[in-house]
Amino acid sequence: MRALVQRVSEARVSVGGAVLGEIGPGLLVLVCAMQGDTEAEAEKLAAKIARLRIFADAAGRMNRALRDTGGAALVVSQFTLAADTARGNRPGFSAAADPAEGERLYEHAAAALAREGVPVATGRFGADMQVALVNDGPVTIWLDV
Repeated sequence: MRALVQRVSEARVSVGGAVLGEIGPGLLVLVCAMQGDTEAEAEKLAAKIARLRIFADAAGRMNRALRDTGGAALVVSQFTLAADTARGNRPGFSAAADPAEGERLYEHAAAALAREGVPVATGRFGADMQVALVNDGPVTIWLDV
């Protein structure tokens, strides 16, 4: 599984002007299931995100995890994280899991993150979504598990 994690002051995802998910301080997590991924990878990704120490401690150092701060996660599916641009200028997405498996693993990852004690909001798999965020830092981390 692959994720792009952004520390945010706030974030929301909308479809057709209707807000589907919204959080205050926490993490915006863009998630892509790759060919061959399993539930084990989804759970490993969720655990990594919950424990990723990218929030400031009392000394101002990035030393606290999301679940330590009481923050939330906005988890949004994004198959374009599987983009391959090695051959030309038009990205290929064949490394992404097929849509049915991608949706299943995306939902499994979001549920696993909630089981880690993190409040989770989500987008809608396969929808044309608009994501708004205020990146805090900015802090942006790429994760492959």
